[in-house]
Amino acid sequence: MADHAARTHLATHDVTNQPALGGDRDLLEEDTALREALAREAPDWVATRLAPLAREAGRDTWQTIADEANRHPPELHLFDRHGRRLDEVHYTEAYHRLMHLACDGGWQAVAWEQEGEGGHQAHVAALYLLTQVEPGFCCPITMTHAAYPVLRHDSAVLETWGPRLLAHDYDPRALPANNKRAATFGMAMTEKQGGSDVRRNTTQATRQPDGSARLTGHKWFCSAPMSDAFLTLAQDDAGIGCFLVPRFRPDGERNGIQLQRLKDKCGNRANASAEIEYADAWAHPIGEPGRGVATILEMVQQTRLDAATAPAGMMRQATLEAWRHVQGRKAFGKRLADQPLMRRVIADLALETEASLALCLRTARAFDGAARDPHEHALARLLPALAKFWHNKRGPTFMAEAMECLGGIGYVEEAPLARLYREAPVNSIWEGSGNVMCLDVMRVMTRHPESIAALRQELALARGAHPDFDRAFEALERRLKATPDVLEAQARWLTQRLAQCLQAALLLRHAPAAIGETFCAARLGEETSPLFGVLPSHAPLDAILERIMP
Repeated sequence: MADHAARTHLATHDVTNQPALGGDRDLLEEDTALREALAREAPDWVATRLAPLAREAGRDTWQTIADEANRHPPELHLFDRHGRRLDEVHYTEAYHRLMHLACDGGWQAVAWEQEGEGGHQAHVAALYLLTQVEPGFCCPITMTHAAYPVLRHDSAVLETWGPRLLAHDYDPRALPANNKRAATFGMAMTEKQGGSDVRRNTTQATRQPDGSARLTGHKWFCSAPMSDAFLTLAQDDAGIGCFLVPRFRPDGERNGIQLQRLKDKCGNRANASAEIEYADAWAHPIGEPGRGVATILEMVQQTRLDAATAPAGMMRQATLEAWRHVQGRKAFGKRLADQPLMRRVIADLALETEASLALCLRTARAFDGAARDPHEHALARLLPALAKFWHNKRGPTFMAEAMECLGGIGYVEEAPLARLYREAPVNSIWEGSGNVMCLDVMRVMTRHPESIAALRQELALARGAHPDFDRAFEALERRLKATPDVLEAQARWLTQRLAQCLQAALLLRHAPAAIGETFCAARLGEETSPLFGVLPSHAPLDAILERIMP
């Protein structure tokens, strides 16, 4: 929130040469790339429904609320004052306001309310906007959204939990689900001895005569530990199974979910992550016995798209912060925004943001079309891994570059860039690290060759539009003919190149020539660089910069 009448005439100096204060904004109206992508990828209702969220999320007061949620992180409360065990996490009121912003609008539900009709485009676009308010609280929104397809494996579970997951409401109270209209979901998979190798999990599930199970074991990471229920993995006689573990047992008593500690994380501070133990915890089996990994991967695939989208939203916020700053500050006789090197850096950040957004919304369209179109179904298997890997690899460097545009003021916690920089690595790590994403791409190539065929078709649509793209496409085709052992050794290069070529194809086909052609030259040409700001000498900077903020 802008401070009223802050003094600029101080005892020793006047405060000058500083950018204007922020103020309220419309996050959709001022985002040309988002409006164009929605018009291209989504039904008309999506932009209409997003418009009120974009205006609300752009209010300056939300940045103050987000800052408060980060400065006052969640606190662990294991016992009440009399020593009775609670296993609760207490959040600041700012966090609950953020949760209401998302859940009251039903953004955790829209993908399933409008499934196959633009619901995933709406969810992804909303997450892109909500991330610009505060990334950390989006974690429970993502998991609640992503749990729904797993619940459909059991009609009784869906009947009980489905309406609460889809409710346009948020209820943070620690109460049995029957006493609440709305519920949130979490997920707990990894354990100390296995990490991403969840088949090494040692948590044991003992089946009961009534069909339920009792879980005993630990989970090393459990984000949003105050969720009303969790999807988790455990070993039983059939192998690894998937289980729903509610916070309260059916009899209304607290379940055996014991919080051990909260993680002291690098970033993501508004959101709690915990180590937990299951102490004879009541659980309901979900899906086919022994097929728990396959069952919960339906949730993971959804969360991966969100983990690819969050960095795109963060890139957009960082680019706006940097652009507004350099327009309002002078150095060496002229505005920073008029300095040639600064213009190239900001323009390059804008290119990366547009490319990431385009890939996210194209992936969301594949999710929506997967049930009725084999081509979209094939893309939906592959694109989340590509987007999650590459967007998150670009994130930390991107945030550091944007922070540098502001100089020292960007490095302090008063600026959102410090928070974004600390947040940048998390989506690369959660739901599968970079190497896991690359191995997943290799797996899809081996088991589902139709996915690579579908991607080739998408890339071929841009053939002939730019010589650097054509050369990159031809080189990619040659690499794809390599033996499996060679492909795995080159998996990181291949995953990066597949993602970049698809970004380039989307921009060449749909964005203005200044965007698509410059992106190809900078990312696929002979003078590519890992640094931001290394653009061709003839790059149309004015045309690129004008799209940041009309």
